[in-house]
Amino acid sequence: MKSKNINNMERRMSYQYLMLVLPGFVIFTVGLIIPLFMAVRYSFTSWDGMSPEKIFVGLKNYIDLFHDSDFRNAWWFTLKFTIGNTIIQNVVALLFAVALDSGIKAQKIYRTIFFIPCLISALVVGFVWLKMFSNVLPELNEVFHTSINFLLFGKKETVLSGLLIANNWQWIGYWMLIYLAGLQSVPGELYEAAKIDGAGPVKRFFHVTVPMLAPAITICVVGITTGSLKVYDLLVSSTKGGPGRASTSMIYQTYTTAINGRQYGYGCAMSVTLVLVLLLVALIQVKGLKKREVQA
Repeated sequence: MKSKNINNMERRMSYQYLMLVLPGFVIFTVGLIIPLFMAVRYSFTSWDGMSPEKIFVGLKNYIDLFHDSDFRNAWWFTLKFTIGNTIIQNVVALLFAVALDSGIKAQKIYRTIFFIPCLISALVVGFVWLKMFSNVLPELNEVFHTSINFLLFGKKETVLSGLLIANNWQWIGYWMLIYLAGLQSVPGELYEAAKIDGAGPVKRFFHVTVPMLAPAITICVVGITTGSLKVYDLLVSSTKGGPGRASTSMIYQTYTTAINGRQYGYGCAMSVTLVLVLLLVALIQVKGLKKREVQA
């Protein structure tokens, strides 16, 4: 009798767990899995996104991608943006986390100040920095009688720098908190042992702090890389892919091709290649960084 009651209780708990998971699973399936398979299907057609006729063209869309200069330029900008973000955000976020973990006064205030920008929509961030570069900062030239070029979004040579400034301003505080959480979990005995062995601050940082932060580094590197590869909304409100096509990312290129250019099948082929690259990059990074975690 007792075992029967236990089995009934386990079945009820399993049913409750299923009910908790089911809504998220349905949303994930309808919102991501089904559209992904539909995009793969449409990538083999010349569909314009409107007409009922979907002409099958096989691999033609994928072959055309290799001859598309706009596609290559979009990938080149996306890669430069991703590499710059990954390096700057990881290094600066880690340095800020170490500084806040060193026992300085008003830590909570500094954490809040650094974290607030990531709560703002990227669309708003792009608009704010557009006004900063075009209206606010140029006024400083008149105040200090200088001639610094603050119109970073207006030139092909400087637009990447301007976007990196805007994106890093928004997200450094977020990744800083992840590093800070990792630092606070490092046992103090390790630092004390390193001091006894005669290790200075620099050696303690590279031989104690960095190895112990290996899991946090994995999270931050993968998160920043995949997020940068998907940049879109920041561009919409700041540069609109310009000047010219100097700041057109892969997702922006895909959108303009599929929606504005009414080449839905060709745009789906672009999106499929982006998904494959995202998966490949994430797998390589996770596999490589996980090995370093084990070694650390």
